[in-house]
Amino acid sequence: MNETKTKKRTTAAPELGGREMLRWLWRQLTSMRTALFLLLLLAIAAVPGSLIPQRGVDAQAVQSYFARNPELAPVLDDLGFFSVYTSPWFSAIYLLLMVSLVGCIIPRAVVYAKALRARPPKAPRNLLRLPVSTSLETDASLDEVVAAARTALRGHRVDVVTDDGTAEVRAEKGYLREAGNLVFHVSLVVVLVGVAAGTLFGYRGSAVVVEGTGFSNSLTQYDEFSSGSLFEPHDLPPFSLQMDDVTARFQTTGEQRGAPRQFRAQGSYTAPDGDTGDFDIQVNHPLSVDGTDVFLVGQGYAPVVKVTDPKGNVAFDGPVPFLPEDPTYTSSGVVKVPDAQPYQIGFQGFFLPTAVTTGDDEASVSVFPAAANPILGLFAWTGDLGLDAGVPQSVYVLDKDEMEQVKNPDGSNFRISLSPGQEQVLPDGTKIQFVELRQFARLQIAASPGKVVPLVGVSVGVLGLILSLAIKPRRTWIRARREGSRTIVEVAALDRVPRGDVTGDLDDLLERLALEAPKEKAEKA
Repeated sequence: MNETKTKKRTTAAPELGGREMLRWLWRQLTSMRTALFLLLLLAIAAVPGSLIPQRGVDAQAVQSYFARNPELAPVLDDLGFFSVYTSPWFSAIYLLLMVSLVGCIIPRAVVYAKALRARPPKAPRNLLRLPVSTSLETDASLDEVVAAARTALRGHRVDVVTDDGTAEVRAEKGYLREAGNLVFHVSLVVVLVGVAAGTLFGYRGSAVVVEGTGFSNSLTQYDEFSSGSLFEPHDLPPFSLQMDDVTARFQTTGEQRGAPRQFRAQGSYTAPDGDTGDFDIQVNHPLSVDGTDVFLVGQGYAPVVKVTDPKGNVAFDGPVPFLPEDPTYTSSGVVKVPDAQPYQIGFQGFFLPTAVTTGDDEASVSVFPAAANPILGLFAWTGDLGLDAGVPQSVYVLDKDEMEQVKNPDGSNFRISLSPGQEQVLPDGTKIQFVELRQFARLQIAASPGKVVPLVGVSVGVLGLILSLAIKPRRTWIRARREGSRTIVEVAALDRVPRGDVTGDLDDLLERLALEAPKEKAEKA
């Protein structure tokens, strides 16, 4: 006998062409699952911006982070963790989320528009096979049952079909649930667009303003400044501030000793239109001027230093901000005296608000952030400060390349240690005096056009979310037929989402039917 062997043919799926691959990628990107994943990924990506100091918010904190973590900080900097919200990877997630939401919303809106015009679907052939169903008998006629059903199903979209002694009532409700979903997703797009617009057209900067001095909103007055790609510096509103008083209070007892309890900056301002007023800026209570918000983000000390050259000429006289480096406000700073004769002089050192010396050979340290025992410690250099080269310099950095440190006759470094009111003479006759102590406020000045847009988007989105969670889309069918002198009524309900008490709602519907049809004598099957 010859046996015929049938070989199974396996046909491999054809490879996707370029157009099919693009269509598949687009469908994956615009799926709701991808949109939710990107939203979660964006939230996770924003976490480093809250845990790690950002250059656009507090550049000094970034410098302090580099000082404390010399090995880790450069790696984080290469990854963009100090400018999270402007980094390429954060922007990529942001744009992908925007595209995904738009691509998801448009098809759903089209489907929803068609659903709004659609009528309730036809009832299944056997209603009693549905999970939530019942039947009853009544003496009411078909017309009476239909009239009672219309009344009981108020708020539903209702269709009635009669055919050969049978009446079928089709009802559906919950159309606003999908509308709530669409509103929620559209609001996310509105929020993203509002934030993007504020970033592109807005600006942010920081400045240190000492008591008794002022600030004008021009580019040269900022210590750090960043703006969106569509912002022009000449768009800065021309307002000014006069800082009269800076207050800082710290807890003096208990486990929280030294913790800040109040930061406050008071003074006056002049708006672009010439109007004047007083301000009292506190944490989370900024000053708003012509669409720009002025926040108080930090505080520190600015010793007033007076430098007199050997001929008795005052070469420098003014406050110098020293930037805090730790919770006790141990601060570092630089005093540059380009007008000193015969050589320019630079001082670099530290300021201790509450200085304590633990031993004869031990250096003083600060033990409390308030100025209970202020000490200004400096080292001096003479030579060329490099200011005449035309290269911008930070006021907090001393360029020592063309300078020589001042020494004592025995060759040791000349050290300066001053309390308020004290003075000290350098070996060449230059005199430096610690005149008084003032405080400074670190201000963050920011403008974000259209910032109301994200707020409105979030508010409307919450309402849409409430609609989508509270509304239960449901289909209900009532079929009535005459059998002799009685009317057999079958009722079934079906939830389109797996939640809700369908059985309880069906019982309520039967009670309403009984109220609307007084002749009814209902018995559940």
